[in-house]
Amino acid sequence: MTEPSAAVLDGPSATTTPAPGPRALPRPLAAGAARALGLFAAARLTGALVAAGAGWATGKQPLTLLGRSWDSFWYLHIAEHGYGRTVPFGTGQVYSDLAFFPLYPALVRALHMVLPVVGAPLCALLIAWSAALAAALGVYRVGELLHGRLVATLLVVVWGLLPHSVVLSLAYTEPVLTALGAWSLYAVLTGRWLWAGSLAALAGLARPNGAAVAAAVLSTAACELVRRRGRVPHRLWTGALLAPAGWLSYVLWVGLRKGDPLGGYFAVQRGWGSTFDFGAGSVQMAWRVLQHGHRFVFGMSLVIVVVALLLYGLLLLDRPPLPLAVYSGVLLLVTLGGSGFFASKPRFLLPAFPLLLPLACALARTARARPAHALLTVGWLAGLSMAYGTYLLVYVHKPL
Repeated sequence: MTEPSAAVLDGPSATTTPAPGPRALPRPLAAGAARALGLFAAARLTGALVAAGAGWATGKQPLTLLGRSWDSFWYLHIAEHGYGRTVPFGTGQVYSDLAFFPLYPALVRALHMVLPVVGAPLCALLIAWSAALAAALGVYRVGELLHGRLVATLLVVVWGLLPHSVVLSLAYTEPVLTALGAWSLYAVLTGRWLWAGSLAALAGLARPNGAAVAAAVLSTAACELVRRRGRVPHRLWTGALLAPAGWLSYVLWVGLRKGDPLGGYFAVQRGWGSTFDFGAGSVQMAWRVLQHGHRFVFGMSLVIVVVALLLYGLLLLDRPPLPLAVYSGVLLLVTLGGSGFFASKPRFLLPAFPLLLPLACALARTARARPAHALLTVGWLAGLSMAYGTYLLVYVHKPL
């Protein structure tokens, strides 16, 4: 029994898109993909150099700035010493490293064991940068499959020039999650269920919101089961069962370690002041920003969140394939439904690259009709990304 093509994975009213068969070998790196990767690498390298230069000018060591900023401290400590660190906070909260998922620290530790002469911060950066390139290629493949090379290239470029894209140059987990998410979505769209489930399981070990990848795989598999009345290949069943395994296993492990199998992990999150309150905390913070003119970074975060909601609406109007709609929707739900760390919400949305598809399609139409207009738009995005990313990393003393 053959597995379905991407055409059968769309929503009931979605525009179908032919896809290569599930057994087709991956195509070699085409010129279009190489060009997209080159543009992405140039954008992120420039952003990292600008931030490092600004840091150097203010007395900050560039490697420390890129490899030991905010959450990077926690990941490096886990990689070097394992779990078990807690930090009491003045408000009565207790920060525990169990809030950080294990995949990235494990990769850092493994690379550091292979390259012991290389410091842990540099190992963390090498993994993050490699993951960012892998993510960019996965984003390109998804865009190319759905809309062709030009849209795919612009999708990668815009993703690399978001205001918070400086995070893709740091020792953070967003590049790892985006890489696993993009390639899992590509596997779903092309009928490779075992790959889709395995990558989703790894995504669930990378970040708390990695559950969005599993949700995309499970929802699409459920639709296939209904559509084909249960007559599906075993690979679909296996991939669907694998998809949530990573996230569930870590949450259960933390729960057992805390003495509460089902609630232990969420108690750890509450210690960080992070709870799921269906958006009440986000609405309250947004109101304070509007009412009292809160710090610029909070206002900018509010604007980015509002734009993300608008882009999701535009994405749904374009009737995207089901896994992309579910993946982006769950990332938005987790980001906006959780309280705490409002300034970090744009970072949490970095893996939601399908939100940029409407913008990439519009830019492609502009590039064909008025190339200068498209070039000016991309240049403006680049300037905003470099300036705001440097501002966040070097001058703002708030968690990214």
